[in-house]
Amino acid sequence: MGMDMAAMVGDIIPEVVLVVTGVVVLLYALTAPRRWQSGAAVIAATGVVVSAVATVQRMSGDDQRLTFTDSYAIDHVTDWGVLLVLAVTLVVIAMSAPWFVTDPRHGEYYTLLVFSALGAALMAGASDLIQLTVSLLLSSVTGFVLAAYHRRSKSSSEAGIKYFLLGALPNAGMLIGLAYLFGLAGGTTYPTLRAGLDGTTPALVVGVALVVLALAFKLGAVPLHAWVPDVAEGAPAPAAAFITAVPKIGGLIALARFVDVLPADAVGWRPLIAILAALTMTLGNLAALWQDDLRRLLGWSAVSQTGYGLMAVVAVQRSELAVPSLLFFLAAYVVGNVAAFGVVVALRGRTDRAQYAGLARRRPLLAGILAISFLSFIGIPPLAGFPAKLLLFGVAIEAGYTWLSVLAVVNTVVSIFYYARFLAPMYFATDDGRAGLLSAWASAAAVASGAGVIAVGVAAEPFARTFAPALLLPGG
Repeated sequence: MGMDMAAMVGDIIPEVVLVVTGVVVLLYALTAPRRWQSGAAVIAATGVVVSAVATVQRMSGDDQRLTFTDSYAIDHVTDWGVLLVLAVTLVVIAMSAPWFVTDPRHGEYYTLLVFSALGAALMAGASDLIQLTVSLLLSSVTGFVLAAYHRRSKSSSEAGIKYFLLGALPNAGMLIGLAYLFGLAGGTTYPTLRAGLDGTTPALVVGVALVVLALAFKLGAVPLHAWVPDVAEGAPAPAAAFITAVPKIGGLIALARFVDVLPADAVGWRPLIAILAALTMTLGNLAALWQDDLRRLLGWSAVSQTGYGLMAVVAVQRSELAVPSLLFFLAAYVVGNVAAFGVVVALRGRTDRAQYAGLARRRPLLAGILAISFLSFIGIPPLAGFPAKLLLFGVAIEAGYTWLSVLAVVNTVVSIFYYARFLAPMYFATDDGRAGLLSAWASAAAVASGAGVIAVGVAAEPFARTFAPALLLPGG
């Protein structure tokens, strides 16, 4: 038994490293004097890098399996999800260090960041409903505090309380849905659900709906989307970059794994996800049309991007490219999102559209990064968003949802308008002369993310080939 436990712990070294890092950062933050609080960022960044190295080593083997009595998947989907979470976390740490430098007790912030990243990573690998619920709650609880971390800011407090209140109901509903499905299948692991769920019953429909709604909340999908623009606008800018990107990674992968084990004919999950995708992308784009606050615009953009990502979930079981398209979309979205927020952070939080007039003349590099991220969201080649959307449109058509692809194309055209409302003044209006920078670290984080948008787009084919062997349920 001892050997088995040691082997199982060896399977999750990257996740264990994050746990240890979070605890060490917390102890450091509690004992270090105020002038040394920034050291917590260094410790957190080091732990994230070590975890990423361990993940790459785990990925180097082709052994895709379930561990911890079938509750956690050790496979390429998990590993790529964890790597994406860690990459975003590292960049956000680099942006956070200068942002919080005047906060006398900001060391604990990095503990929350690390544990929130752990929650998203565990969501990506969950192959058991109990494991998924615990991961969801870990990601949510830490996210609530991150959103409200500027304790004296009314908008930050409002963002935190809205995030909390909107999350309380679906998170509680997740437990009820878990109970229903446990009763029907006789277990909570995904292999047990796949074998035990059959026949359409009201209990099955209710259980599936409650789990899907809880994950929809994490993704910022309709009807539980209202927190996203408020958090994007009110939370500390680095935390907003994190909250609008990282839970999406864990949530989309978790949703794809969950629907993959559901009986195809017993419950109509595919039309449900397709309708959620259509409503989410449409509402997100329409609400973004007249936004004059960049961070709020990025929030509504995050909602619309969730709608696109759900197209890959619709294609699960019907297209071999469903999983690769999902992973590629997540990679393309998170680098673009962090790059856009990185520009906001580097420019000391400026967010009003009028403040961006003429930015290209004063800060051409940062203006270029913002333009790159916007054009990637639209899907302009050779940026990351172009192959991502191409893959998503293709798998939706292959799954028999051509109407959803057509709607996504229409929404993409609509999105050009609100991105252009920021880009046009940035390049063609007169410079307002106020474009002070926060720090070299913040600018470097934005530049690195912008480079990532280009790199993922240029290397689209190698990435897609790398994602191809990924399985949603190893051995299933």
